[in-house]
Amino acid sequence: MTLNLCIMAVALPYFMGRVNRAARYAQTGIVLQTAGWISLFSSSATVPGGWTDQLLSTIAMGCVSSGMVFNAMAFQIWCGRKVSARTPAAIAVLMTVGYSIGFANYPFRVGWANALLALQIATVIVELCRPPTVAVGRWRWLLAICLTIQMIVLACRAVLGAFYTAEFPNFFGPYLVNQIFALSSNSMMVLSVVAILLAHRDEAARELERLATLDGLTGVLNRRAWLLQAGIDFASSMRYRQPIALLMIDLDYFKQINDTHGHTVGDGALQLFASGLRAVSRTGDVFCRYGGEEFCVLLKCADLNAVMAYDQRMRQWLAQHSLQELGFNLSYSAGIAMRLHDEDTIDAMLQRADFALYEAKSQGRGCTLASSVRLTA
Repeated sequence: MTLNLCIMAVALPYFMGRVNRAARYAQTGIVLQTAGWISLFSSSATVPGGWTDQLLSTIAMGCVSSGMVFNAMAFQIWCGRKVSARTPAAIAVLMTVGYSIGFANYPFRVGWANALLALQIATVIVELCRPPTVAVGRWRWLLAICLTIQMIVLACRAVLGAFYTAEFPNFFGPYLVNQIFALSSNSMMVLSVVAILLAHRDEAARELERLATLDGLTGVLNRRAWLLQAGIDFASSMRYRQPIALLMIDLDYFKQINDTHGHTVGDGALQLFASGLRAVSRTGDVFCRYGGEEFCVLLKCADLNAVMAYDQRMRQWLAQHSLQELGFNLSYSAGIAMRLHDEDTIDAMLQRADFALYEAKSQGRGCTLASSVRLTA
């Protein structure tokens, strides 16, 4: 079992390559558990009950339980949740300290360590069984099954060690519970590594999908993803006879910003503007970086007054934040297009909004136009 763990501790980082935080946590968890089993194995070569035995055994318990904490954090990230491993971590500290203090009492230390390890695993199982916030595969059920089997075996070892010590005098003896533990742990270890690899694959697939739909600089939708979503929302507005509006935006004098302040500041202006869109948009509004310094917003269930209100909110937000964060006032010109009739299309609305945007720029910039009507200045 220790040899298998050593192989996995080396093989996983090698085959997984450069990984993100969740996979690093999982790798760290396996390395810690490997160190724990090496320490436990080494303690059997020392004088039983001596200080070396106590030190190595305590290190073993600390490493094994800490490894489970890191695994728990990895599973939480893979399930789309924030990292919060306070309970497993508290159990790990409590178990390690209690084990060291009560080391001289064999029934206590065996019952204590196995019972708290089983409790720690139970907290991880509960987290795995909670509905994830992202789409995940069946790996979490595979992990839950593996951990449940390990939890049951550890609980049995706790009861035997604490209350039936004569039938369970040492860890390495040829007793049925030890044989079951060894067989189940080895097989479950292999399945757990398979589940970790599947979880990492799922996360990599989600990241590729995210990169394919989001603009790398601003984090908002890119043009292709926005057009797909806009087509869906447009069809929905047609079906339910709801108004829908399109706002095409172009940052004013963006080339001058790059030339005067540098491209780093220009990138910061784009990122700030994207933050403003997030701040003022309603639930259901879909916006994107359409290209260069151009942005598009599709506003569902919005008439002309709603678009005007959106435009005012955006300009007020920029007035409050751009000078402070960029050192200059950031403004924009925009064009509005409303859905006119049943034969209208997104492409036609984009053309009308682009024409209105051109008119706004030709009239001095810093304004929003629709159908040759000046809305804001």
